[in-house]
Amino acid sequence: MMNRRRNREAFAEHSYWQSYSDMMAALLLIFILMIAITLTIYREKTNDLDKTRLELSEAQSQLDATIEDLEQSKAELEQSNGELASSLAELQQAYEQAALTQEELNNAYLEIENARAELTTTKQELQDIVGIRTDIIGALQSAFSNSSMKVDAQTGSITFSSDVLFRYNSSALTADSKETLKDIIPMYLDVLLDDEFRGYIAEIIIEGHTDTDGSYQSNMELSYARANAVAEFCLDKRNGLSEEEIEQLQKLLTVNGKSWSNPVYKKDAFGNLTSEVDMTASRRVEIKFRLKEDEMIEKIAGILNQE
Repeated sequence: MMNRRRNREAFAEHSYWQSYSDMMAALLLIFILMIAITLTIYREKTNDLDKTRLELSEAQSQLDATIEDLEQSKAELEQSNGELASSLAELQQAYEQAALTQEELNNAYLEIENARAELTTTKQELQDIVGIRTDIIGALQSAFSNSSMKVDAQTGSITFSSDVLFRYNSSALTADSKETLKDIIPMYLDVLLDDEFRGYIAEIIIEGHTDTDGSYQSNMELSYARANAVAEFCLDKRNGLSEEEIEQLQKLLTVNGKSWSNPVYKKDAFGNLTSEVDMTASRRVEIKFRLKEDEMIEKIAGILNQE
């Protein structure tokens, strides 16, 4: 009986340790399995992570390339904006210049119209001035129609031969010349000093001229003395002019000596001037007039010639 009890106890003790060993083996196996599973999962996760990292690296490269493209596009856009702004500025400048040009053009048109109006007025004035000169010359020619003295049809001047008025190399009027001047001078000056024409007369000129014989200076003195002798004769009230006419003449009269600076040349059989001086014709005293508008006539003539 005691042997049976011992055998059961021994068997019972053996059965406990065996179960414990089995349990530990099972746990170890489970642990190993878990480690294997964990390693497998880790390996898969690592592969997935590497793959993800590679994809992220590719994505980063693509992102960097995209950013670079965006930066380049931004730079191109900024350049385009700059060019657009420059073009707009040029367009605005061109518009302003066009507006200014149009204004200048309008001003030019206005100036042209004003110039045309002024030119029309000037032409009319010129015609009036030419008409006055023509009227004065016509009146002088009419006054001298029965006289041997001829009035120049272009200038309205009259010319006395020095040989008729003076003796050789003298500036004293001869008795015969004084009678001639008494007939001629009043007729000539009466026309110029008439109320109809006096307001247009700027100057009445008496000029003495000589031939080319002798020095310029001696002839200058002689030509002036002769012109002055005629002027003194005109201003003497005993010689046909009224005191009023003499007073008017004093305001207008100019005396010039021209020496031989403006000689008269002979003409050939065909009426053409030659280089030979006509000594007799060169010795002369001229009386002529200048209109107040003569300077204007020269100016207008220049404008019309330019046109």
